[in-house]
Amino acid sequence: MPGGLAWSPLADVSETDDAYLIEADLPGVKQDQVSVEVSGGDLVISGEITRRERAGVLRRATRRQGRFAYRTMLPADADVDQVSASLSDGVLSVRVAKAETAKPRRIEITAG
Repeated sequence: MPGGLAWSPLADVSETDDAYLIEADLPGVKQDQVSVEVSGGDLVISGEITRRERAGVLRRATRRQGRFAYRTMLPADADVDQVSASLSDGVLSVRVAKAETAKPRRIEITAG
């Protein structure tokens, strides 16, 4: 990342019949502090948590701050034109739909 090293948020990647789901822990992050981009076959979640102004002396700091980035390579059957994201309760949820051809299709069996 330009401007120094970035930390990576904790994230889970799961798969359903019709989509890939990425859930990243971003406590305290506001919607305007995070960006979701698809470039080539990669999904990139990035942003920055800025230091809060405080009164008094800070005695201990263990919260992460500064630039963050999470990158994952999307499977070949991901439909990069069908990506949605939402941020709720400190969790960013990104849904990447699967291409129609990749979805399971039930084949009807007929009497022969």
